[in-house]
Amino acid sequence: MKTDTKKLDLLIRAISKHWLWLQTALGFAFLYLPILILIIYSFNASRSNAIWRGFTLDWYRSLFPNAGTFILGTAQGNANISDAGLWNALNNSLLIATISTILATIFGTAIAMALERFRFPGRKILEALLFLPIIIPEITMGISLLVFFTLIFRIVENLTSIHLTLGLPTVIIGHIAFSISFVTITVRARLAELDPALEEAALDLGANEWRTFWRIIFPLIWPGIFSAALLAFTISLDDFVISFFTSGVGSTTLPLFVYGMIKFTVTPAINAISTLMLLASLLLVLSSLISTKNQ
Repeated sequence: MKTDTKKLDLLIRAISKHWLWLQTALGFAFLYLPILILIIYSFNASRSNAIWRGFTLDWYRSLFPNAGTFILGTAQGNANISDAGLWNALNNSLLIATISTILATIFGTAIAMALERFRFPGRKILEALLFLPIIIPEITMGISLLVFFTLIFRIVENLTSIHLTLGLPTVIIGHIAFSISFVTITVRARLAELDPALEEAALDLGANEWRTFWRIIFPLIWPGIFSAALLAFTISLDDFVISFFTSGVGSTTLPLFVYGMIKFTVTPAINAISTLMLLASLLLVLSSLISTKNQ
């Protein structure tokens, strides 16, 4: 009787283990199979994503300067979309991501130092506010930023008669407000691992706070800062919702440009752009992991 019970127990465990592996595989397939299909169809020779007509690199060639223009067919006819619009959108995305990453990294590192090393009034409130951009839906933050900018622009116009509009500065501010929380949390996690005795030893040997930070603290937390910067850059480069609500004329980012292309029709050109963005994001994440591993 005991032998039968043990066999039944082993059978149940084996079934449970295989069922768990099956659930995991289905979960990963649900998440990554559409991305794999997108990458495959970026090499499709057909103008339609519904039909596979062979392998080609023409859609990637069309994305680069001096490669001519690529045509997106619509139900009413054809619409020419030049490379200039694509590369202007890419330049805007890179400019916004670079500036917002630098500022968010500086402010986020300073806030992380303050929260981890000092006790001051309102510290708990500041910690709670830092988690809001991570917790609340991104569309809520996008709408709130739009309302905020509209209100500020109206006040400035009433006081100075200067008419302000949405543009690159508002997108950069929105990206900083969203990514600064990720930077702070990442850098603070690295600061929490440091031994306070290292700072105390430097201070005992005559170094001031500024020299202690640059000679002792900064080299030790640099991998965390670098990882946080890469995370902020990736978030900014791929962001759509906040950019959609805070952008104006001449500040179209690459995700917004791709969205505009989809309004015409979905061609392998869109798949090619998405694949390149995915590759850039993966390279940034890989760099961050390598940096963290080698710290």
